[in-house]
Amino acid sequence: MKKHLVVLTGAGMSAESGIKTFRDADGLWEGHDVMEVATPEGFKANPELVLDFYNQRRKQLFEVTPNTAHYDLAKLEDYFKVTIITQNVDDLHERAGSSNVIHLHGELLKVRSTGDERDVQAWQSDLVLGDTCQKGYQLRPHIVWFGEDVPMIEKAISICETADILTIIGTSMQVYPAAGLMHYVPKNTPTYFIDPKPNIASKENLTVIAEPATVGVSKILSMLNK
Repeated sequence: MKKHLVVLTGAGMSAESGIKTFRDADGLWEGHDVMEVATPEGFKANPELVLDFYNQRRKQLFEVTPNTAHYDLAKLEDYFKVTIITQNVDDLHERAGSSNVIHLHGELLKVRSTGDERDVQAWQSDLVLGDTCQKGYQLRPHIVWFGEDVPMIEKAISICETADILTIIGTSMQVYPAAGLMHYVPKNTPTYFIDPKPNIASKENLTVIAEPATVGVSKILSMLNK
């Protein structure tokens, strides 16, 4: 039986593909206050702005491709049972060939009904006011905004509890509830942390690789396949 490799990924995973990290140093996201474009209140106050914002993010996604780190993670499925739990809303893991991806914060290429959050559908074109579900409710981006519950967190916790190996890539693991996931892996689980500017150091079962995702995941691929 293959060992279960659980991978937690954040914005740094996709940064080398050209997708900007969630917030720039000035606290803005693509020039917008995140409270305007990533909260239920922002959507209620100016739905057209929010829909246009995600339309632009969706267009950007079609202009980028997976990087070598995405492809290297997909290769690891030849040797391990791999589950990726990502905070990213892009589909680059899937495009690179990873077959088991959990999106904690939603997916850019899906929308859902404002009347029934279980009514989710694939969506690749612009989403505008007047686009409704079958019951007539306005559709909204299938994104978990600030202040909203993270519906996949319980599933992610149960996955982490079965990890034989944990790898954390491109995330500071300081944003909750995602940050709490690493505490659910079994004690003494070998853990690899990949980040160009890590805020922790290697110790016991923790190996810190101070590299961007493309370099770090390549090293992981070599280390785990010895």
